[in-house]
Amino acid sequence: MKKGKKYVEASKLVDKSKTYELDEAIKLAKQTSITKFDATIEVAMNLNIDTKKAGEQLRGSVVLPNGTGKTSKILVIAKGEAAEAAKKAGADYVGELELIEKIEKENWFDFDIIIATPEMMPALGKIGKILGPKGLMPNPKTGTVTSAPDKVVEDVKKGMIEYRADSYGNIHSALGKVSFADKAIKENLTYFINTIIKNKPISVKGKFIKNISISTTMGPGIKINLDSFDN
Repeated sequence: MKKGKKYVEASKLVDKSKTYELDEAIKLAKQTSITKFDATIEVAMNLNIDTKKAGEQLRGSVVLPNGTGKTSKILVIAKGEAAEAAKKAGADYVGELELIEKIEKENWFDFDIIIATPEMMPALGKIGKILGPKGLMPNPKTGTVTSAPDKVVEDVKKGMIEYRADSYGNIHSALGKVSFADKAIKENLTYFINTIIKNKPISVKGKFIKNISISTTMGPGIKINLDSFDN
């Protein structure tokens, strides 16, 4: 795949053989942003885990201190009081079987995240083949299956994001926008990485994080010095 001229120019600013200190890496990520829009700054981590082992499957959610700059549309599948509370908390769509049917029959996906109460999970499970591949199936590990959906709606609005290690032990996450202050990006990055470190599986021996890099949407990757974190 041929890289664009802007990408090639931006890549020249990054020393591929070097790992950068946090402050330097964040400044460089902003410098190498090549989009006309306010790009997202992302982190990619490679972990020393074997996701084939049940105890080493890393998945969860985290509320970043400064949010991500992205507004997520929230669908809540719930009944009664839980549904009413979710509406008050500001969920974009709240309903039960009729919305599950709408997804199934009309291919409706005008939302970014689904939060469901445990009682609604059997009904949602029936369309698991539709939701699963899109990464939309609620999961207790990420807090999206809950008897208090209103609390999770509030967290999502504050900037809650889900993370999940792929089969190679990679984890990706948004950290905010290029327009964010450097300090806000640094706080989000540090908080995210420390959350992953806290969830290090007990069975992992030796160094947990193999490498960390940050980049902007369509921009080059910038490796970060692992000594910046207690790994």
